[in-house]
Amino acid sequence: MKIGIDIDGVLTDIYKEMLDGASKFCYENNIEHEFEPKEYDDYKMLGLSKENTLKYWNEYLVPYVENCKIRDYANEVIEKLSKKHEIYIITSRDEYGMPDEYYGKMQDLTKEWLQKNNLDCYKLIFTQEKLKACKEYKIDIMIDDSPTKIYEVSKEITTFCYDVPYNSNVAGKNIIRVYSWYDILNKIEKKY
Repeated sequence: MKIGIDIDGVLTDIYKEMLDGASKFCYENNIEHEFEPKEYDDYKMLGLSKENTLKYWNEYLVPYVENCKIRDYANEVIEKLSKKHEIYIITSRDEYGMPDEYYGKMQDLTKEWLQKNNLDCYKLIFTQEKLKACKEYKIDIMIDDSPTKIYEVSKEITTFCYDVPYNSNVAGKNIIRVYSWYDILNKIEKKY
């Protein structure tokens, strides 16, 4: 079986990173904001204007991409899964918010982060069209957190929805909610 794994929100807890970073950014820049944790769009979630959201990312995106902590047990579970299944890292990461001096380096920074976290041995795919990539690589299960991507991919492929506040209402055919990496392992071993 082939398993696709998203990075931000699945391998990392981007939700917590965004709230922590935005709180600091707003405090240091005296910016009023009100978090909307059930919103997926970054500026809505952070309660910032689009301009301030871009300034936030310009300051915090590179440190996040370089140093974000991997979710607990992700490596352990992926290693177990890789003994029986093919693993693909499929991400929609793009250059939005990158400081000028880093523009064009997102893929390299991502590869370095994967290497630092012992995940560089798996196939890495950058795409905005996850369903197309899943079909091209014959992915059987995709693990994602983005409501849009989950609905898109689940039309044709079983999709594990990694639980976070902004996808709490996501449900439907081919969508299986998961809460942790060992929950993912348990559900895959019992069903597949």
